[in-house]
Order: sequence, then structure tokens, then C-alpha cells
Amino acid sequence: MNSTVRKAGLAFFAATLAFAGAVYGVTRPASAAVTPQLTAPQLVADMGAGWNLGNQLEANANGIPSETAWGNPVVTQALIDRVKAAGFKTIRIPVSYLGNIGAGPNYTIDPAWLTRIAEVVNYAYNQGLYVLINMHGDGYKSVTGSWLICDSSDQTTIRNKYQKVWQQVATKFQSYNEHLIFESMNEEFDGQYGNPTSACYSNINAYNQIFVDTVRKTGGTNTSRWLLVPGWNTNIEYTAGNYGFVLPTDQYRSASIPGSEQRIMISVHYYDPWDFTGQEDGNITQWGSAATNTAKKSTWGQEDYMDTMLKKMYDAFVVRGYPVFVGEYGSIDKTSFDSANNTYRTNFARALVSTAKKYGAATAYWDNGFNGQYGFGLFDRSSATVTQPGIISAIVNAAAGGAGPPTTTPTTPPTTAPTTSPGGGGTCRVNNTVSAWNTGLTNNITITNTGTAAINGWTLTFTLASGQTIVSGWSATYSPTSGTVTATNAGYNGALPPGGSATIGYQASHTGNAAAPTGFKLNGTTCS
Repeated sequence: MNSTVRKAGLAFFAATLAFAGAVYGVTRPASAAVTPQLTAPQLVADMGAGWNLGNQLEANANGIPSETAWGNPVVTQALIDRVKAAGFKTIRIPVSYLGNIGAGPNYTIDPAWLTRIAEVVNYAYNQGLYVLINMHGDGYKSVTGSWLICDSSDQTTIRNKYQKVWQQVATKFQSYNEHLIFESMNEEFDGQYGNPTSACYSNINAYNQIFVDTVRKTGGTNTSRWLLVPGWNTNIEYTAGNYGFVLPTDQYRSASIPGSEQRIMISVHYYDPWDFTGQEDGNITQWGSAATNTAKKSTWGQEDYMDTMLKKMYDAFVVRGYPVFVGEYGSIDKTSFDSANNTYRTNFARALVSTAKKYGAATAYWDNGFNGQYGFGLFDRSSATVTQPGIISAIVNAAAGGAGPPTTTPTTPPTTAPTTSPGGGGTCRVNNTVSAWNTGLTNNITITNTGTAAINGWTLTFTLASGQTIVSGWSATYSPTSGTVTATNAGYNGALPPGGSATIGYQASHTGNAAAPTGFKLNGTTCS
């Protein structure tokens, strides 16, 4: 969102874990060498429930970034610990640079500001959370000191400055593993809400390309890091439709990334219908099919519209291997006008996360730190306590739901037609890749059909070590979450021709024993 100060209400603006091998108790940026490279579906599943630390590091006073300028307290480790304890696995940290950038040609960022950014990043990163940082307020004409303006006449200076700033940021975090994601910019557009203008969109595309090339060239984990880019104003229609968005090329990425995979994500925001989610009045306070008062419900933007819009992103990008990140969504508190408003805010959040997950997208709720009338807050940042448990529970539970593409979307059939009935058996081989840290682990399991007959539909059973509990998974469903677990194929990986394989995985907590599971059986057949 574009963050403006409204201290009493709305401000509209708006890695796998910090692996240290099997060494417990380490809290430092982990080596890229011990971080598994996740595919797009694995990444979306692993990111889980997301939350925005809004109106903090993008806040400013007269063009100088200040995390307390818009009424929020200094960010603390206690707050981030509370966010994690509530069930969130991803934190987006909007960042502005503005007057903390020196003069050209070097455009040096104030070292103290970079240090503070890193400190806040580490609050989350060292707890094993995914972290996203961006360039947020620098592109708003309404913000003092903004300069990333797509319809400015001096694009040469803007591009040089943009390149130098991202070069410094990427270098600062070069050694961080892939739980840190960079986002090129925020809601970049020319300030008018009509159709995009071609000249301005061309500059936005150029910024994205400069961003990708610059980050990759700094080396280290940045050559394989997931990078997030938006289209026009993070608008779904103007990004997925034929309005001028161009995906950046990724020619400098690491050769270790399989050629069939991507490492670029697409950023959009979702605040429809605005009269429910953000308009500061008491007229529209209800949303969705459960609404009881049609006069309090918007005439558009309900569940069917949400599904249509997110499917556009699926059709345009996810099917091509580019995951989508709904980096902001949410609705303001209007309980002073309708005591049932929080019910509909909860329904909206649950529906958005569930629908996004169905269409291969991760999400992050927009929290501006304000509670009460017109606030987006889920936590009291001063006391590091939860203020909206119902909304949080809906988000976390929806994010933990089933993974994979929508069942109505055709998937590519196996090259060899299945010759067994669904659930057919066969011999099998299983390989585990466990990465552990002090209280958790991830395990990527590759299942290979070593028999002579195809398998069409499978379950894999295995026994977790004592003290381990699965907290999330990808490319399969898992039940129960401890003891002897059954993993059931997703809609897109159930067919295993002879010699074919599928990779699934999960994240688990542990109490000291990070051993791989044992006793693997595929459709009842013991695997080697």
C-alpha cells in the first residue's frame, strides 16, 4: 500500500528456514550450500501464512526513513517472536530508502540504515521464517523525497540510482540463504487509476530487468535466490492481461537451477471490493455468501470474482512455472459500525488465502500496526500481543490446507499411459534429504517407481522419529502429523510410470532427534 500517516486509522499501503546443517542452536545466516532449492509449488507451500510488518521501515519523516514516524513503536524481537508463535511463516518487510541515499554517481545508502534493515530482517530470518524486503515508498509521488517515478523525464538518472541501491542491498544480504526474497518495488505506476500508459509501463519493465540483473551479478546465493517483481500497480488485471507487462529475463542465474524451473515470482495485491476492505466509512461492513444484510454488502467483488481474478494469475504465470505472491490483502476494522464486521473480515481473509493457495499463490496479510476503527492490525506492537485471534486463525488454517493446482485444471499426462488400476502397487525406492536446525527440519523425499508397471495414484507411509511433528508439507497431503504418517499424492503427481519419480516434502518440529523417517511403504509395498 501507499503509506500515508493516519495515526487513528487506515494507512493504505501498503529461508527453507535458516539452515545450519545439523548444528543446533546456530543463529546466523546459513550457507547457501546447505539450503535445498525448492521448486515453485514447494516454495508456495513452504511459505505458509504470511504477514506484513507495515508502516515501519517504509515510514518516513520529511523524506527520511524512520520506523516510528507513523505512530508505531520500534520493531522488537518480541514482536516477531509473537508473529511466529501465532503461526505465520513469512514476513514481508516494506522498506523505503528515500533521503538515506547519498548523491550520485555512487548513491551510497546510509550504513546505519542498512544495518537497521538487516537487524529487523534477522529478527525473522534467524527464527527460520521467510523474509521479503522491497523498495516501497521510493516510487510514490505523494511521498517526500520519492524518486522512482515511471513518468519522470530523467529515466537515465533514475535507472542508475535504482541499480546502485539494489546492488548495495543485494551485496549486504549476499550470504543469506533462500529464505530471504527480494521484491523489486511496490505499487509502481504513474498515479492515475485508468489503463496503464505504455511509456510508463515500459519503464516499470526496465526497472524489473535492472533489478534481476543487478541482484544476480552480486553472486553468492543471489544467483539462485527467488526474486519478486510486480506489474502495473500490483494490479491483477493489468499484470495478467494484455496491458504491457513483460517478464524479466534471468540470464545471470545460477547454472545449478534446472532449465525447466524458474526463480522469479510475480507480485500482486488484492483489496477488492475496496468499499468493504478499505473505504473509511460504515456503509459496507459485510462480505461474501454468509452476509446477512444485502444493504451492507458490496454489489461486486465477492467469492466468484476473487476466484476469477486469482485464476487469471494462475493461467498467465503459475502454469509457466512462475509462482504468484499476493503480497498485500486485508480489510479494515469497521466494528464500530457493525459488531459482526470481524466475522466478515475473517471470512474474506480465509477465502483469499484458500483461493490463492488453490491457484499456486502465497499470501501476506497487510498489517499497518493500527488497531480499532479503520485499522488493519492483528497484533499490538507495543505489547507484542494478539488482537485479532479469529482472523489469524483463519489465515493460518487456510494456508495449511491442501496444495497443488486446482482440480479443474488439466495437467500434462504421463508419457507412458498407466497400465495398473488406480492405487496399483509396484517396487519402489525412496531417498531422503534432511536439513535440520535447532528445533526443526525439512525433508525432501524422492519416490521412484522401480517396477515394470505404472502406478496411478499412490500413498506413501513412513514413521517419524520420536518427538517429530509435521507442521507443513508440499506436493502431498500428510495425516496424521506424527508417528506413522500417510502421504497421499497431489492431483498433479499421482501417475508414476516405470522409472518415474515424484519429490514431496515437509517441514517438521523436533525435540532433539532430527533423524530421517523409517519404514517406507508405497501402496503397501516396502521400499528400498
